[in-house]
Order: sequence, then structure tokens, then C-alpha cells
Amino acid sequence: MSYECYPTLLRAATRRLAALYDEALAPFGVNIAQFSLLRMIRHAQPVSLTDLGHRAQLDRSTVGRNVRVLERMELVSAGRGKDDQRQALISLTGAGEELLKRTGPVWRERQASIETRIGAEKITALRDILDTL
Repeated sequence: MSYECYPTLLRAATRRLAALYDEALAPFGVNIAQFSLLRMIRHAQPVSLTDLGHRAQLDRSTVGRNVRVLERMELVSAGRGKDDQRQALISLTGAGEELLKRTGPVWRERQASIETRIGAEKITALRDILDTL
């Protein structure tokens, strides 16, 4: 009987899958983690670091580090909350919006190629399995 550690198997598969997206997004200067975070920000903006962390299922400090990278890239900006000046609210900049417009078709193309590679039945099964976790 072989020992299969599911977290290890999932991490390896995630790295391989992320590499495929990273390759497609590389010409735009972002990776899949940054792209995904930008999409989450777009959907919820302005969004607090705490809320963004919940959405991304990452701790606040990790999200904060990732957002600072996006700020240096001038893709997002941080403002202050109206009710609580201590709260940092994150929004996309014009450059961030433009990047998402340009990368969206590339992401959709990569998504479709992966779905084709895996097959519709297995994609549905994968989604079902991941939704149960």
C-alpha cells in the first residue's frame, strides 16, 4: 500500500497548475496569485485587508505583504476608511484595471485549455471534490 498524503498531492498539483497560469501571465509582469488577488480586489473594492484576507483565505499579514507588492507595481492603492481611519481600504488603480482588461482574455484562454486537457467530466468531478473540502 502506498502512502498518499493529500495535502502534499494537492500542493504539488497546485504548483504545476499555477506554473501554467504563471507562464501565460508572465508577459504582463504578474503571476496567478497576484492576478487572483487583483480580481478579488476589483470585485469587492474598496476592501479592507481583513476582508480581503477572508476572501483569499490568507492571514492579514500575508495579504498585506502581497498588497504592498501590488502597490509598488502601482496596480492598487490604499486609502483610509470613512468610519475608521485606522482601516486601510484597497482599490485598483487605473493601471490595475487596465492590466485586468489585458490579462482577462489570456487567463480565459489558459482556463479553457486546462479544461480541455482535463476533460469536462473530470473538471466537474474536481470542482465537486474541492467544494466538499
